[in-house]
Amino acid sequence: MIPMEGGGYTAPGLDDFKFEGLFGTDWITKPMLQAVIAAVVVVVVWAVMARRLRVVPGKAQYVMELIYDSIRNGVGRDMLGPGFRPYIGLLVGLFSYVLLNNWFGELFLFMFPTFSNIGYTWGVVAMVFVIYVWAGFKAHGPGYLRHALIPEGVPWYLYIMIIPIEFISTFITRPLTLGVRLFANMFAGHLTIMVFVLGGSFLLTYAGNAVYNVSGAFSLLFSFVMMGFELFIGFLQAYIFTLLTAQYISSSISENH
Repeated sequence: MIPMEGGGYTAPGLDDFKFEGLFGTDWITKPMLQAVIAAVVVVVVWAVMARRLRVVPGKAQYVMELIYDSIRNGVGRDMLGPGFRPYIGLLVGLFSYVLLNNWFGELFLFMFPTFSNIGYTWGVVAMVFVIYVWAGFKAHGPGYLRHALIPEGVPWYLYIMIIPIEFISTFITRPLTLGVRLFANMFAGHLTIMVFVLGGSFLLTYAGNAVYNVSGAFSLLFSFVMMGFELFIGFLQAYIFTLLTAQYISSSISENH
């Protein structure tokens, strides 16, 4: 895409999403530290805010209450119905955790969205999978499998066709699409920003070509626009991930399928 006459430019790719182990290990990597930091921050922030509630909220309490009410009412209550309360802590924490990990890609101290590494995406998806299956067994007992695999009103002679379809939909397609959607958006967004930053830096410093230099300056400026856009995408993906989690729990605990 970019003229290479001056040399010194390597297009960003998969190698930029790989990290060496830290502290003499192979398993402590930058994405892992980010995942742990995000978990600690989410727990500490919500715990501190819950202990410092005031009748007249300050700015910080107002923002946290806005987040809580949005997830509680717009996701939990609307998706789960009357039995939503036991799952509010999960949904609020999940939204906060995914959001913070997504926004790590735009925080200059980190500059890498954790879930652009698909292994960490599968980790949080596995947790969601276990939760909505557990919720189904808690609500229906062993009858959850029948509830999940045989929609109400389907005649028995269609079971041989319906059961495999429902099994794939509930236990394979749901977690697969949940993970791929989050990973693909975070990966593509971060890669796009890297293209503009690295390509812009190369063009800006390209010797003897004013057109390349001007193009590089515009590319670097546009990278900041893209970072702002990625903040929105990170928020949107965190909300969608939480919304789908609530929907899957709802389908597991509902009386009818």
